[in-house]
Amino acid sequence: MQASNSATNGPRAAGRSNPQLRAGSAWLPAWQAFVKAVETGSMAAAARAMGCTRAQVSKQIADLEAAFGARLLERSTRRLRLTPAGEIFHLHALAALDAVSAAQVAVLNQGETPLGVLRVSATMTFGRLYVAPLLAKVVAEHPGLTGELILTDRVIDLEAEDIDLALRMTRMPPQDAVVRRLATLDRLICASPAYLAAHGTPQTAAELTHHQTLSYLMTEEHRWHLVGSGGEEHVHTATSRLRFNSVDCMVDAALADLGLAIIPIYRAIPHLRDGRLVQVLPEFKTHTQFGSHLYACYTPSRVRIAKVRVMLQALTELLEPVPPWAR
Repeated sequence: MQASNSATNGPRAAGRSNPQLRAGSAWLPAWQAFVKAVETGSMAAAARAMGCTRAQVSKQIADLEAAFGARLLERSTRRLRLTPAGEIFHLHALAALDAVSAAQVAVLNQGETPLGVLRVSATMTFGRLYVAPLLAKVVAEHPGLTGELILTDRVIDLEAEDIDLALRMTRMPPQDAVVRRLATLDRLICASPAYLAAHGTPQTAAELTHHQTLSYLMTEEHRWHLVGSGGEEHVHTATSRLRFNSVDCMVDAALADLGLAIIPIYRAIPHLRDGRLVQVLPEFKTHTQFGSHLYACYTPSRVRIAKVRVMLQALTELLEPVPPWAR
């Protein structure tokens, strides 16, 4: 990249030419520094995140402002604020850095050999039980790979968090991603034999009001949405004073005779087989905001990348035609 006179001749000259930084590929770290400063709210925080000094970040942003002939940030002792010009540049800088990232991914992962860091996201419980051991197996089979597993029950942005492949349980898979359905994940109403012996087994959905029903914090307003075999709908508000954001804690509470719980089939089946849990109201389907299917999701830029292909193939072999919990 040729040096621009705008970097040395001030704002007027910058306004008459295409703004560029001084030389070589210096524009990339400068744009990254600017975006990181906006994201973190200060140059010091940006420097810490990028592993450099505050003076370096400050100089890079000053060079940018000189190149564009416009102030991009208003500095204060408390926080940085974008100027109107900065807001425009910030939007374009984000798009440019996304394009650079996509180009790097495409170039570094071309060919048939899986290489680089494979970042996979999955829900806490399913990821721990099935994805973690599978990722370890894939990495062991491909010496050029390093695996990273991000476990979270929240929906994450694939691009922003640089995720190669996400496993999501959702009613609506993301519209801007490539999506493949891998498995059906029913949820069963279960309780321990001791709880049912003490409180009785509900025979109708209406009888749930007489029972302790455990609540999962990520469902809508702690309500159970049930649909009977004839299509009739029943909405029940969970009655227990125990609420969890962890499927594992829900299972533990049911095993501890604390009430009825809606449990994913892959967690329920082992306990149903050994008699520690009993399925209740099997004629009812449970409907949650997570839907009843497991999807593999990845961005279009990763469609032909070898590391994504081998992980997707491993998931397919694990889950199709019959998932491990149903065998």
